[in-house]
Amino acid sequence: MAYSKKFAPGAPNTKVARFTVGKSRPDYDYLVQLVSEGRVQIRHNALEAARVACNKKVVLLGEDNYFLKVVVYPHTVLRENKMIATAGADRLQEGMRKAFGKPIGLAARVEVGSVILEMGVKAENLEKAKEAMHSASAKLPMKTKVQVVPLQKPVAQ
Repeated sequence: MAYSKKFAPGAPNTKVARFTVGKSRPDYDYLVQLVSEGRVQIRHNALEAARVACNKKVVLLGEDNYFLKVVVYPHTVLRENKMIATAGADRLQEGMRKAFGKPIGLAARVEVGSVILEMGVKAENLEKAKEAMHSASAKLPMKTKVQVVPLQKPVAQ
């Protein structure tokens, strides 16, 4: 059974530094989404690594030209019952007695088809945004796909 931060004492803080980066504007042409193709738990440090990798690729566009959002939030507390596997370790551990474990991190539960990251961009920055999402997907523990959702009809040039 999973334990949320509400019930597990001493749950650590999330390592995701910022859930939104860039400027939120209503005039973006496309919404680029990173969608899960697996049912997994994503650790909070993997979410932060994906956010940093994605942001590093698009920060050259300028803060006003994109809006990146981490959609999922790591609520689930991960616990570990530490075991020592060295000679004489039997005096230091209890085995499976009192095996509840100490909180070691947080994770976000993700279903198939869930959006993990999303980014609003203009039409001229669409390829750069797709490339950024692809680099972020390498930091995550499952297969993902990049979806492009048109927000408004792009102006012909």
